[in-house]
Amino acid sequence: MSNDETMTSVLEKTKIGDIINICLKDNTTIMGRLMPRYEYEKGDHIVIKLQNGYNVGLKIEKIKSINTLVSDLAKDQSRNNMNNSKSTNIDHSSLDKLKSDLPQILLLSTGGTIASKIDYRTGGVTPVLSAQDLYNSVPELSEYAKIDTEILINEYSENIGPKEWNLIVSKIVQKINLGIYNGIIVSHGTDTMSYTASALSFALQNIPIPVILVGAQRSSDRPSSDSSSNLISAVICATQLKYSGVFVVMHASMSDDLIACHIGTRVRKNHTSKRNAFQSIDTYPLATVDKNRIIMDDKTISNVNLNERSFESGKNKLHEIIPSKFDERVFLLKYYPGFNPKLIEYVTNNGYKIIVIEGTGLGHLNKNCLFYLKNAITSGVLVFMTSQCIWGRTSLTVYDTGRDLIKIGVIPLSNMLSETAVVKAMWLLGNENNRNSILKKMQENISNEIIPISHILS
Repeated sequence: MSNDETMTSVLEKTKIGDIINICLKDNTTIMGRLMPRYEYEKGDHIVIKLQNGYNVGLKIEKIKSINTLVSDLAKDQSRNNMNNSKSTNIDHSSLDKLKSDLPQILLLSTGGTIASKIDYRTGGVTPVLSAQDLYNSVPELSEYAKIDTEILINEYSENIGPKEWNLIVSKIVQKINLGIYNGIIVSHGTDTMSYTASALSFALQNIPIPVILVGAQRSSDRPSSDSSSNLISAVICATQLKYSGVFVVMHASMSDDLIACHIGTRVRKNHTSKRNAFQSIDTYPLATVDKNRIIMDDKTISNVNLNERSFESGKNKLHEIIPSKFDERVFLLKYYPGFNPKLIEYVTNNGYKIIVIEGTGLGHLNKNCLFYLKNAITSGVLVFMTSQCIWGRTSLTVYDTGRDLIKIGVIPLSNMLSETAVVKAMWLLGNENNRNSILKKMQENISNEIIPISHILS
C-alpha cells in the first residue's frame, strides 16, 4: 500500500463479492471473497469467505495490504456480455442434456433456502428458480427429471399459516389438474414445515401423485449445506416413490448419503440446527434414499394407509376440488406447573371454538383446570388432549385425573402429534358445519395422523 493511500480508501474501492488477497501485518496472506458484515456489527473488521466455504472475520488494524484479484462487478459484466451474444453456446448447461422421456416435476418455492444461492453483495440467499439456474446449481437433477419452477410466495416459514396453506393447496390442485406432472415439490423453511405438511395432508387427500416438502437446515453457501442432497432426494422420491400423498424429505443422518422420506402427519423437527433434525414420531420413515436409491420400510408400509401412485402423465388429474379452508379459531394450550386455569376462560371468551391441550404424560393437567374446562365444554368449545411427550400415546383411563377429564368431555387423541392435531382441527372447523361431525372426525384416522402400532424411537 502506498504512503498516500490509507486502508480506508482501499476498502472503499473494494466491492462486496470481489475476490481479494489480504496480507496481514505478521505477513500472513489470506485469499477469499469479500462478504457483507452483519448489519449491527462495528466497522472495525471485514469478513471474507475462504475457498473451503467458511467465513472469517479480520480486524482492519491487523491488515497491511489488500489486493483485488477478481472484481465481482467486472465478472458479472463479462457474463452479461456473453449472455447477450447470439453466438455464445453454453456447453456446460445441463439443460442441453435433458432427455425427452424424463418425468416432469414442478418445484414450487415458498421462500425456503433449499432452492437458493448466496448473493455476495447482500450476504443473503436469493431464490434459484429459473430452470437454467436450478440445473446449473444442482446439475445432477438433469439425470432424474425435467423440472418446471415457480415462486409462489417468498416468506420465512414462521410467516406461513392458514392463509398461505390455502394458497399452496389451490396451486397444487391447479397444477395436478394439468395432468402433466409426475410429482410436485414444495420448497419450504424448516421451522414450520411439519405444520404445512399436515395441512396439505388433510386438504389433498386421494391425490394421484406425491407432493414432497423439502427444506435445508443450512444455507447453500455453507460447506455443510444439505440443500443439494435434500433436493436431489426429493426429486428421486417425487419420480420413483410407489405411493401418492404428502411427504417430507430431509436428512436422516449427519452423513451426506442418507435422506429420509417422512409421512406428512407423522414428522417433527426435533433439533434447531442439525441436518438430521426431522424425525418420524412413533413410526419409521416411509423410505430412505441411500446413494440415490429408494429403500422402502416394510414396517411403516404395513402400519399406515397409502394409495398407489400413478406414473402415467395425463391420468394424474383430480376428479374434484378438495376443500382447503382453514379456520384459525383453534387454540393450542400447553400445560405446565403453575399454569393459571383462568387462561382457559380467556380463550373461551375470545371466540375460540376448539382447544387442543398438550398435557403431561398420558394426558394430564392440574385438577384446578377442571372447572374452567367444564365451563368451556358446556359453552360449546371442543376440547382435545395430546401429550407433551414426543413418543407414545395419550390414555385418560389409567389415573383418576384422566378419568375426571373424560367425565367432563375432554377427548383424547391417541398418538396424534399436537401440531398435527391443531392443523386438523383448523381444517375440520373450516370445512365441517356440524359440531358432532368435527368431534367424530377428530378421533378418526384420516391421513395417518393416528397409527395403530407405535414404534418407540429415540
